[in-house]
Amino acid sequence: MRDSGCIFCKIADGQIPSSTVYEDEMFRVILDLGPASKGHALILPKEHYADILELDEAVAARALPLAARVGKAMIKALGCAGFNVVQNNGEAAGQTVRHFHIHIIPRYEGGPSIVSWEPQEAAPEELKETAGRIKEAIASL
Repeated sequence: MRDSGCIFCKIADGQIPSSTVYEDEMFRVILDLGPASKGHALILPKEHYADILELDEAVAARALPLAARVGKAMIKALGCAGFNVVQNNGEAAGQTVRHFHIHIIPRYEGGPSIVSWEPQEAAPEELKETAGRIKEAIASL
């Protein structure tokens, strides 16, 4: 299923031009127009899924190996020292387009901090309580 109003559906379908680095029957991989670093790419499924909660399992099973393949190619082609694999779900998590996609962000020695956070402290009791709540929710799904 595709969403005729979705810009990523249009890009994945080839209706909107992009700098495509890879394509197969399930995915189109493009360079991000607003890159976090040189070579920043997006893996776009050709079918529309708003986020990971809607993602088809067959598509999900192919997405992470594709991310690894693209990252390996970035190391070879661009000489980056590593890469981040980022996938956001929901506006609060930074998702700006409601079409599941994966960011592959090349990281260069001495480059800026792109994906980071300040580790917080959590008491053992808090961890136990939080884990229990999540386990219970998983079991109910």
